Amino acid sequence: MMGKMLFLACLNFLGVFMASTMAKSDKLISPSNLRMFVDKLPDMPRIKGYDVINGVQVPKSFKIGMYHKKWKFHKDLPATPVFAYGTSRHTATVPGPTIEALHGVDSYITWKNYLPSKHILPWDPTIPTATPISKKGIPTVVHLHGGIDKPQSDGHSEAWFTRGFKEHGPKWTNKKYRYHNLQHPGTMYYHDHAMGLTRINILAGLMGAYVIRQPSVEGPLGLLYGEEYDLPLVVVDRDFCLDGTIYMNSTGNNPSIHPQWQPEYFGDAIIVNGKAWPYMKVKRRKYRFRIINASNARFFKFFFTNNMTFIHVASDSAYHERPVELHDLLLAPSEIADIIVDFSKSKSNSAILANDAPYPYPSGDPVNEANSKVMKFVINPQRELHLGRIPHKLMKYASPDISKASNTRYIAFYEYTSNIDEPTHLYINGKSFEAPVTETPRVGTSEIWNIINLTEDNHPLHIHLGLFVVLEQRELVNQDEFKDCMLKLNDAIKCKISKYSHGKMTEVPLHEKGWKNVYKMMPGHVTKILVKFSYIHSNASYPFDATAEPGYVYHCHILDHEDNVMMRPLKFIR
Repeated sequence: MMGKMLFLACLNFLGVFMASTMAKSDKLISPSNLRMFVDKLPDMPRIKGYDVINGVQVPKSFKIGMYHKKWKFHKDLPATPVFAYGTSRHTATVPGPTIEALHGVDSYITWKNYLPSKHILPWDPTIPTATPISKKGIPTVVHLHGGIDKPQSDGHSEAWFTRGFKEHGPKWTNKKYRYHNLQHPGTMYYHDHAMGLTRINILAGLMGAYVIRQPSVEGPLGLLYGEEYDLPLVVVDRDFCLDGTIYMNSTGNNPSIHPQWQPEYFGDAIIVNGKAWPYMKVKRRKYRFRIINASNARFFKFFFTNNMTFIHVASDSAYHERPVELHDLLLAPSEIADIIVDFSKSKSNSAILANDAPYPYPSGDPVNEANSKVMKFVINPQRELHLGRIPHKLMKYASPDISKASNTRYIAFYEYTSNIDEPTHLYINGKSFEAPVTETPRVGTSEIWNIINLTEDNHPLHIHLGLFVVLEQRELVNQDEFKDCMLKLNDAIKCKISKYSHGKMTEVPLHEKGWKNVYKMMPGHVTKILVKFSYIHSNASYPFDATAEPGYVYHCHILDHEDNVMMRPLKFIR
């Protein structure tokens, strides 16, 4: 990590931001002082990503800004300073507006940074961080999570920019992003992706849903479609101070190494669509919810307290071949679940969506009274004539063909600790982000990646541009022996991975056997995936040059890990 001299040089810079943080009230408000289920669930504003001219859908250019404003997370909590996306400061929301795009119709978005010169949260320059030369301005860049777009529009971590584009990172290319919307229909989300600042920029509020619709394909399915019975649920966790500000610990777990960085952020207040433990009035019929876990590090294991079930129709951005009924649903940070809930089957007039995932997952603390509740549904007792339907079949994409894989890679996850046994940083393949690129797939091919998790945490892996199918999860045997070898040689072949990767196999859940862009990599396991670098619905290659600069990345989607610096470059070749 950074040397002692650089660390000392950074302290003065950090002090400016820490002083503003310490000036705030650092007294946490107890979640027990905030009543649950008193704020109505908002449906975030919707923006069409296309225009209609003479009845024809055509490409649209528009601007979305990032604004510093105040937001009411709870009626009993003072308004909270946030960063918010919107078409204006007045209309900006947390989460941002839901962008509804149309398959095959381009959306052109200019993301505008109107943020102040100083951050509202503490940050740590001793980790690799986007830093303006002037030391003024908050770097931001927007990544469309799940999007299949050219590198210049992917939101590379080093393509950041400050207010008015005054300063920008070494990989910055252009102001206007082009989203082709040529991929299969599904749910995605956009969020900040600035180097070393992703965790705090998202914590401050910079995220929002993005949906690609394709009526010609989705219409015949008969799924719920439209605004009233089809809405995104963006779920996060936060802590608050008595003055309403977002609480983030300003002291690191290794303060002599990283003054601020902590390995995971957890908050006790569960926020859905910008409200703490909201309620929603529903009819006794089916509803469709596109659940996005936009938390920094919290896994959610959702279930209904009245034993209702989820009908899972799509995972991340891709539909299943058939619906899958579930009694509980585990979502890692940045995983997306597209589900149907049939409230006509409820025997009660209310249902609480609850959570019982330990944190950190899987071996951390059990949930408490606050973070075990998510939201409440108040169910109208009157029976409905039109209940909505769930089709028996959804969409069938090409099955993964291992025989056509052009390469096999081994990707190892490492966590490094200090002499007090506290994490200092995390690497993929034992390499910093700045180390020369090692993953160079050919455009239009498929590869097998063996993900070797040598840490104690479950890491949700996200690969930009590519989608993948999980083939196998197998426990490592004699893990300590293998890990010792990997720490010395950092080479799975030389360490004879086959000797250690024959432990107990864990079945991939049925609803996670399709195409994914995030998957939970179990600790002490090797997870084999087939990654496809072409469209899954047509097998066609991309209509843009994926080999162009600044390239792409892949990373752990626990944001605190990604920032320090569990991320590697991904560079395509022809």
